[in-house]
Amino acid sequence: MREAAFVRQNKDKWLRFENVLLGNNNALTPDELSALYLEVTDHLSYARTFYPESKTTQYLNHLASRSHQKIYKTKRESSRRFITFFTEEFPLLMYRYQRELLLSFLVFALFCVVGAYSAATDGAYVRSIMGDAYVNMTLENIAQNDPMRVYKEMNEVEMFLGITVNNIKVALIAFIYGVLFSIGSLFIMMRNGVMLGSFQYFFYDKGLLWESVRTIWIHGTIEISVIVIAGAAGLVLGNGILFPGTYSRLESFKRSMKDGLKIVVSTIPFFIIAGFLEGFVTRHTEMPDWLAIVIISLSLLLILFYYVLYPRIAYKKHQIQLHERLH
Repeated sequence: MREAAFVRQNKDKWLRFENVLLGNNNALTPDELSALYLEVTDHLSYARTFYPESKTTQYLNHLASRSHQKIYKTKRESSRRFITFFTEEFPLLMYRYQRELLLSFLVFALFCVVGAYSAATDGAYVRSIMGDAYVNMTLENIAQNDPMRVYKEMNEVEMFLGITVNNIKVALIAFIYGVLFSIGSLFIMMRNGVMLGSFQYFFYDKGLLWESVRTIWIHGTIEISVIVIAGAAGLVLGNGILFPGTYSRLESFKRSMKDGLKIVVSTIPFFIIAGFLEGFVTRHTEMPDWLAIVIISLSLLLILFYYVLYPRIAYKKHQIQLHERLH
């Protein structure tokens, strides 16, 4: 058989097997996976015999080696799993869910505007959202010429730990509520958007918009961003129930649960960074404006790079690698 015909006849099987190795297709039973593995190794033997120096043989050898390592992985390979998850596996996963991320952000941004507008047209609205105790405390801090005093009252370590744990809980809720056919996660985005919008308008109304922005967004840039990302994870979960595609609804639910949970796990290091900034950095309200702007800008660039740009880079790189191996 000519090499081109051999590749054309079996290419789809090879790509399917590689997707399984990348974790993008887990709908195979162990027997099906084993049969596919044996078929790929048979193809490798055939290619070694008839096309010993070709790229097809190199590709199949690489594929067989990777599958052997995945099936018979060592403890050392398992220890690298943490690193490869963040650098290889997750970016490819996140590329598939950019629409959910965009929708989560748009809903959140829309209700930020709604919250600000409501606060501007109803003087009691902020109190109904933030609570009388918090508003009164903030007004007292403003009267004492220290509007951001709330970030200085707790011990640094206690604040860091408390904020980090609380934010992770919020992210998990945003994800789990996705089981309510995605509406639950959208509700969490709505609620948090309204709170943020009304909160920022409150400071604008007191002539302290810049003071609040330069202080709150030191930690809030990452904190708010990853809550939006957790909302996207909830949409992944909910959409898996609503739109099972070619899978059974139960199988689609399991796959979307797994993918959504991976997205939530990816946010944990960022919540730790946000908690550290809120506990140890935000309290220094005396820092110069330029330093606050640098921290906020770097935080935003980090989020945009890892969740929007890097997935595209990783996907294009993966496609190029596949093309090179098969041609």
